[in-house]
Amino acid sequence: MNSKVDRLLTEYSLPGMDEQLIASWTGDADERRSLRDLAEYFNRELLRAAMAEAGMTTLDGEVANTYRLLTAEDVSTGVRTQAETTLERNGIDPQRLRTDFVSHQAIHTYLTKQRGVEHSSEPVGDRAGKTERTIRRLGSRLVAVAEKRLHSLRDAGTITLGTFSVLVDVRVVCEDCGTHTDVPTLLGDGGCDCDTETQ
Repeated sequence: MNSKVDRLLTEYSLPGMDEQLIASWTGDADERRSLRDLAEYFNRELLRAAMAEAGMTTLDGEVANTYRLLTAEDVSTGVRTQAETTLERNGIDPQRLRTDFVSHQAIHTYLTKQRGVEHSSEPVGDRAGKTERTIRRLGSRLVAVAEKRLHSLRDAGTITLGTFSVLVDVRVVCEDCGTHTDVPTLLGDGGCDCDTETQ
């Protein structure tokens, strides 16, 4: 069964987009893009294709701005309605368009299950990668401190403790969607499943 992304690639006639998604997700560290970035890029291209099909002429940045007006939480109802009305006047159904927009999870499903792409969970060289390394360093420091203190208590006869190891496993639980995962996986996937849509 084809995924949502695969269906939209055909419906909106986006040749070469599939290879671009793969290259952008598996490229070198400096060029690699997160799943969230790819989902936004894909959605903007859907909008661009719909506007072109409707015969709308778009200026530089207009597609990106229209996408923001349709999706951003900080956009007022009046401004969003105005953007929707402009699309409707040109024969584009904004509600259907929003339904077609995909989540980062849909991109992940397409790349991994539909195309069989493998990807390292560590996004090196970006802010997410730095965050992961910081958390790992803090975990190592916590292990070292805990081992030192426990050795001290054992040597003083305060506690009984044989040969031991201290393990630190930092996991993230999203209370909204129930995602329960380790930090590298969370960062590699671009976040939790809060905006998961029908695949």
